[in-house]
Amino acid sequence: MGDMANSSIEFYPKPQQQREAPHAGGFGCTLAELRSLMELRGAEALQKVQEAYGDVGGLCRRLKTSPTEGLADNATDLEKRRQIYGQNFIPPKQPKSFLQLVWEALQDVTLIILEVAAIVSLGLSFYAPPGEESDACGNVAAGAEDEGEAEAGWIEGAAILLSVICVVLVTAFNDWSKEKQFRGLQSRIEQEQKFTVIRNGQLLQVPVAALVVGDIAQVKYGDLLPADGVLIQGNDLKIDESSLTGESDHVRKSVDKDPMLLSGTHVMEGSGRMVVTAVGVNSQTGIIFTLLGAGGEEEEKKDKKAKKQDGAVAMEMQPLKSAEGGEMEEREKKKANVPKKEKSVLQGKLTKLAVQIGKAGLVMSAITVIILVLYFVIETFVIDGRVWLAECTPVYVQYFVKFFIIGVTVLVVAVPEGLPLAVTISLAYSVKKMMKDNNLVRHLDACETMGNATAICSDKTGTLTTNRMTVVQSYLGDTHYKEVPAPSALNPKILDLLVHAISINSAYTTKILPPEKEGALPRQVGNKTECALLGFVLDLKRDFQPVREQIPEDKLYKVYTFNSVRKSMSTVIRVADGGFRLFSKGASEILLKKCSNILNSDGELRSFRPRDRDEMVKKIIEPMACDGLRTICIAYRDFSTGQEPDWDNENEVVADLTCITVVGIEDPVRPEVPEAIRKCQRAGITVRMVTGDNINTARAIAAKCGIIQPGEDFLCLEGKEFNRRIRNEKGEIEQERLDKVWPKLRVLARSSPTDKHTLVKGIIDSMTGEQRQVVAVTGDGTNDGPALKKADVGFAMGIAGTDVAKEASDIILTDDNFTSIVKAVMWGRNVYDSISKFLQFQLTVNVVAVIVAFTGACITQDSPLKAVQMLWVNLIMDTFASLALATEPPTESLLLRKPYGRDKPLISRTMMKNILGHAVYQLTIIFTLLFVGELFFDIDSGRNAPLHSPPSEHYTIIFNTFVMMQLFNEINARKIHGERNVFDGIFSNPIFCTIVLGTFGIQIIIVQFGGKPFSCSPLSTEQWLWCLFVGFGELVWGQVIATIPTSQLKCLKEAGHGPGKDEMTDDELAEGEEEIDHAERELRRGQILWFRGLNRIQTQIRVVKAFRSSLYEGLEKPDSKASVHNFMTTPEFLINDYTHNIPLIDDTDVDENEERLRAPPPPSPNKNNNAIDSGIYLATTASKSATSSRPGSPLHSVETSL
Repeated sequence: MGDMANSSIEFYPKPQQQREAPHAGGFGCTLAELRSLMELRGAEALQKVQEAYGDVGGLCRRLKTSPTEGLADNATDLEKRRQIYGQNFIPPKQPKSFLQLVWEALQDVTLIILEVAAIVSLGLSFYAPPGEESDACGNVAAGAEDEGEAEAGWIEGAAILLSVICVVLVTAFNDWSKEKQFRGLQSRIEQEQKFTVIRNGQLLQVPVAALVVGDIAQVKYGDLLPADGVLIQGNDLKIDESSLTGESDHVRKSVDKDPMLLSGTHVMEGSGRMVVTAVGVNSQTGIIFTLLGAGGEEEEKKDKKAKKQDGAVAMEMQPLKSAEGGEMEEREKKKANVPKKEKSVLQGKLTKLAVQIGKAGLVMSAITVIILVLYFVIETFVIDGRVWLAECTPVYVQYFVKFFIIGVTVLVVAVPEGLPLAVTISLAYSVKKMMKDNNLVRHLDACETMGNATAICSDKTGTLTTNRMTVVQSYLGDTHYKEVPAPSALNPKILDLLVHAISINSAYTTKILPPEKEGALPRQVGNKTECALLGFVLDLKRDFQPVREQIPEDKLYKVYTFNSVRKSMSTVIRVADGGFRLFSKGASEILLKKCSNILNSDGELRSFRPRDRDEMVKKIIEPMACDGLRTICIAYRDFSTGQEPDWDNENEVVADLTCITVVGIEDPVRPEVPEAIRKCQRAGITVRMVTGDNINTARAIAAKCGIIQPGEDFLCLEGKEFNRRIRNEKGEIEQERLDKVWPKLRVLARSSPTDKHTLVKGIIDSMTGEQRQVVAVTGDGTNDGPALKKADVGFAMGIAGTDVAKEASDIILTDDNFTSIVKAVMWGRNVYDSISKFLQFQLTVNVVAVIVAFTGACITQDSPLKAVQMLWVNLIMDTFASLALATEPPTESLLLRKPYGRDKPLISRTMMKNILGHAVYQLTIIFTLLFVGELFFDIDSGRNAPLHSPPSEHYTIIFNTFVMMQLFNEINARKIHGERNVFDGIFSNPIFCTIVLGTFGIQIIIVQFGGKPFSCSPLSTEQWLWCLFVGFGELVWGQVIATIPTSQLKCLKEAGHGPGKDEMTDDELAEGEEEIDHAERELRRGQILWFRGLNRIQTQIRVVKAFRSSLYEGLEKPDSKASVHNFMTTPEFLINDYTHNIPLIDDTDVDENEERLRAPPPPSPNKNNNAIDSGIYLATTASKSATSSRPGSPLHSVETSL
C-alpha cells in the first residue's frame, strides 16, 4: 500500500518537487513529506508521526508553531508559508468562454434552419440567370428590370444572417452574465466562510482562504474542515468522512489512536484543536480536485477507448460518465440525458409547453410551405401550361427558396425561444434582488419553487426567536426564583458548585464579550444556550474566566459533547485528592431521570425519588415551560479515588447524579415574526414548528407566534407520540398513518433529526388533498442536513448555521430571520407571475403572427410580414419583452392569493381569455388592412408583388400596425389576474419603460430608414398616427376583455400543466436519493477515480488470498458484494447514514442494521483505506441490486472462476 500512497504525487508537475527538495524555507518538513504523511490513516499515521517527529508537539516545532499560542500574526512569515506550502485555495474549473457560449447558442435548431435558408438565398441571389429567356419563364422575373433592384436580392439573406447573429449574441451574452453572476455568488459564499484559528494566543476568525500550514485551528461540532491537519487535543471528536471515503459510520479521532483530520469532512460531534499540515491543492480534497482536472480531459478519450476494450474494463470505466455511478446500468442508459435534480415545478411545466408550441409551429410551417409550392406549381405549369425549361430552373428554385424562407419564418415566430431567456432573466434578477432581502440563493430554481410553497417547517430557536437567550427563572436550593436571585441569598457552597459546573462544562469557545458600542448588549459568542448560562454566572456577580484559566481545556479528563441523541453534555475533571468529578447539563426531563439526589438550601444532599421528580415536573418545570421557557438541568457527580469507572460506558458514568439547579431560559420571539406568520397563513401557507424543545415550551412559543390560534383544531405532538402514530406494529412508517397526522400537526416537539426528515418526506410524498404539497424547511444544525436536502427548498441559517447545513441547503438566510422566508415566498411568486406575464404576451404575438403568415402566404403567395420583419418582431417579443416583463418588482398583493401548487397550469383561464381576446382584435385589424387597406389609405396594393419588387407602403403599414399593437399589448400583459388598472406601478419598473420607449424609437428608424433590408418604405405622419391609434385600441380592448367574466367561458382550456401524477416516471421518483448539484457531481467523479485504483488493488489482494487459502471465504456471498459502483451510493446525506448511531425512539432499526452488516467484512490487508474495509458493506443497502451481483460483472466472474 506504500506505493499507492506515493503514486498520487506523480500527478504533480515535476519541477515543483525538485524546487522544494533542497530548501524547505527553514521549516523542518518539506511539502512532499507532509503530503505523504496525510495519505496515511490510523495506526500507520501515528507510527509515522512518532518515527519522524517524536510526537505531534515535535511536528509543531518543525513547523515553527506553538500548540497553545499558534502562529505569530506576522505577514512575512504567513506569506513565506504560502509560498512554500501553497495557499488554501482550489482553483475553480475554467468558466466557458464567450465563444464557447456563442457556439452553444448556434446549436439551436431553428437558428440552424434559418442559417441554411439564408445561405441558400444568398447563393441564389448572386446567380443571375441569362436575361434573354426571361419571357419563356413567365412573369417570374417581371418587376426586376430596374438593375439596382435586381442586385438587391442578396439583402434578404444577409439580413436574416444578421438577425441570427443578433439572437445568438444576445443569448450568449445572457448565459455569460448568468455564469458570471453565479460565480460571483459562489465566491461570496466562499469569502463569507470563516474559520477559528489561534494566532498570538488570540482566537481569530479568518477567511478559510487565509489558512496556512502551521496554523492552530479550533474545530467544533458542525464544522466543515477547510484543510488537512493533525489533532493536538480533542474531546470526544467524531468525524463523518463519507465525503472522502464513502464510509458512512462516524470515525472517532483522538491524539493517541487516529489524529488525522482531512479537509472536506464534517465534524459530527465534539471539539478539539489541530495543527494545519496541508492546504489547497495539497490537501486531500485538493488532490481529488486536481485528479478531476486531469480526469476531465482524459474522460472523453477514456470513454472512446473503453468501447474498444473488453466488457470487464468497460464496466469499470462506466462510473465516470454517470454522475455518481450508483445506478444500475440500464438506468444509466435511460438517464444519460436526464439532468440530476428533479426539474423544478416551473421548468417541468415550461418544457412541456414549449414542446407543444414547437410541434404546432412545425406543423403550421410545413403546411405553409406545401401550400405555397403546390399553388405555384399548379398556377405556373397547369393553368398557364408552361413547360419546365432547363434555363429557368434557377428562377424556379429561387421561388422555392422564398417559400422555404417564409415557412421558416412561421416556425421562428411560433417557437417561443424567449421562454428560457425569460426564465433565466427573471431568476437571475430575482436572485440578485433577494440578496438585498437577506436571501442568498445557492440553487437558482429554489427561488421559483418557493413561490409554490404550501408548507413551511421551521425551527424554533433563532428563526422564530431572537436566539439571544437569558436565564430568567431558576430553582436553586429548594426555592423557585422568578428572577435572578441575589448572590447573598444563596448558599456559598451551592453558588461555587454552580459557577464551576457552568464554566467548565461548556465549550471553551463560548464566551460573553463586552459590548462593541456603549449601551449595547454584551456580545454572545458560541452556543447561545451556553451563553445564557454564562450570563447567569455573570448576573450572580461571579466570573467564569478565572475558573477556566485554573482548569484549561487540555486538563479536562473526558468530555461527552452535546449531540441530538444525548441532549446533554458532560465533562469530567480530576480533583485534588485523585478522584474525579463529573459535571452534566441537559434537557431537564432527560437529566432529572438520572438524578438520585438534589442539593437542599444548606447545600447538603437529600435523596430525590421518582415521586419527588414528578412533583418537581408539575410544580417547577411545567409552569416554566408554559411561560415559553426552555428548562435546563445542571447536575454533578463525584467518583472517589479508588473507583475509576469505564469511561466508554456512558450510561453508567452519567447516572446517579446530584441535581444542583434547574433554570428556565427565555428566548424571546422576534418582534416581526407574528406578523410574518400571519402573512404566510393569509397566503395559504401552513407554518409548522419542529423543535427539540419540551412540548409546553414549544406550545407557548407557537401561541406567541400565532402558529396555533385558540379555538382551532390542531395537533401538538412529541417525537415519541408522533412515531407511535405513524408506525405500524412492525415499526415501519406508513404513509396512510402519516396522512392522518400531518394535516393538523402544527408543533412537533422533542423531535430527533430523523423525525424532521420523516415529517418532511411524508408531507412531500402525500397524495391526499386537492394538490401535492411543496415544502420548505429551515435548519441550522448538522443534524438538519437530511431534512434540508429532502425538502423542496431548504433554508439554512447564515449566522447560526453550521457548514453542513449550509452545504445541504438551497437558500441561506443571511440574517436568520423568519421574515426573510416570507420575502422569498414573495419573490418566488413574482418569478412565477413574471413568466406567466411573458407567456401571455408572447403567445398572443405567436398566435397572430403564425395565422397572418399562414393565411397571407396561402392567399397572396407571400407572407405580409417578411422574414426580417418577423425576426424583429421576434426580438421585441422574445428578448426585450422577457427583459421588460421579467423584471417587475414584487408587491405585497402577491401574498394575498393561495399558492399555485405543483399541478396548477401555467396558463390560467383568465390568461387564455386574454390571449385569444387580443388575438381576435389583432387579426381583425391586420386582415382588414391586408385586403382593404389600400383603398382606405389610397395607396398601391402590396399583394401579388413579383419577386424582388421594391417594398410597398401597404405592407409597411401592416408591419408597423402589428408592432404598435404588440407595444400596447405589452402594457396589458403586466396583469394576469384580470385586474383593470394595467398601469398600476408601471413607473416602479424603469426597465419596462425604457424597453417600451426604446422599441418604439427603433421601430421609427426601421420604418423610415430601413428600406430594402427590412422591406419597409417610409410612411407619412398621417399613416403613423393611424398606426398608433389602432395600437392604442389594444388598451381599450383590454378593458372590454376584462369585463367578460371568465367563469362564463367554460370552453377555454388551460395549458401548461405540470407533469401529472401518472407521468411522474419511476426515475423521477427514485431521484430523491440523488439530488446532487454540479459541484458535488464533480467531486464524485474524482472520488470514483480515487476509489477505482484502491478497489482494484483490493480485488487483487482478495483474489490472491482466496487462491492462497483455496477457500471460498475470501469473497463473500454474491448478494452482499459491492462493486466500484457502490462507492457513490452515499449522497451527502442518505438518511440510512444515521441509522447506526441514532437510537430511534422505538428501536425498530436494529434489524435493518443487522441486515446491512450481515456479511462480516474480511480482514483487510490495508489499514490505509477504511473505506474499503467497511464502507462498502454499508453502502449495499442504498442500492440493493449492486451491479456486481449480476453475472458478468468483473468481481462476479472472479468469484465464479474460483
